Amino acid sequence: MQVVITAVGPDNRGLADPIVHYVATAGANIFEIQMFDHDSKLFSMFLRIDWPEEVSSVDTLRDAMLAIGLEKNLSIRTWSRDERTTPPRLAICTTFRPETSLALLRSIRDGRMRATPAVMIGNRNSCRGVAEQFGVPWHNVGDERGEPDNELMIQLFDEYEVDYIILARYMRVLPAGTCWRFAGRIINLHHGLLPPFPGFRPYEDAFEHRMLTYGATAHFIIPELDAGNQIIHQSTFTVLPGTPLEVIKRRGETDNEPNCLVEGVRRVIDRDVELHFHRVIRRTPEAT
Repeated sequence: MQVVITAVGPDNRGLADPIVHYVATAGANIFEIQMFDHDSKLFSMFLRIDWPEEVSSVDTLRDAMLAIGLEKNLSIRTWSRDERTTPPRLAICTTFRPETSLALLRSIRDGRMRATPAVMIGNRNSCRGVAEQFGVPWHNVGDERGEPDNELMIQLFDEYEVDYIILARYMRVLPAGTCWRFAGRIINLHHGLLPPFPGFRPYEDAFEHRMLTYGATAHFIIPELDAGNQIIHQSTFTVLPGTPLEVIKRRGETDNEPNCLVEGVRRVIDRDVELHFHRVIRRTPEAT
């Protein structure tokens, strides 16, 4: 069974040793291991293994990792997509625009995506009505200026036992610690084509370059790296010369962006693709 272990905490010596020793001694096959020592003295570790379930359960592994976390002052999460027989649980994060979250919820309702919308989280209340319309629990983690309580978000992700976090036009940058805690499980919708048009104004930037093709990008979130090899799906549309910017944005926001995110999330939910060593790869049927 493929299992992902992430560990985040204050940097120190010997943090990775007990984790690696435990899984190796138990007979796990290590597919991928990455460790990061950030300038902020934050230690982050990502470990993807093939866990011998016939020898010991994932719950046993999880308990062992929690014990190591307490000993080493690390926040350790043990997650396996294969552990749950029910559809993957999604946390949908929003700010202002409702179109992308609506598209996700409709695709789930109509049976085009096999997933469960476990919770919707916003740093504004703009999309609360969407959550209520579909009967999804809603939490606003933002203050009066929309600044999110990032620790509360982490608590909610854990409380609702989410498998994937979907940033459906969530207009805040997740801290590095959050990204590493849920590495390989965060999907973002960027409202422009990457890599040429990053940032918060991709429509305006493309318009200033006299582009006639506009697009959106669904990609995995990897802190400290530009979305390049992490792209899951891109969709585009073309316009005639002289098309006003407001017309371009309306078309992108109401049609192209929602379709792009739905297809990107579907590819991950259906396991068409996975993130390995910061690269999105096509998953073969025999992959574990």
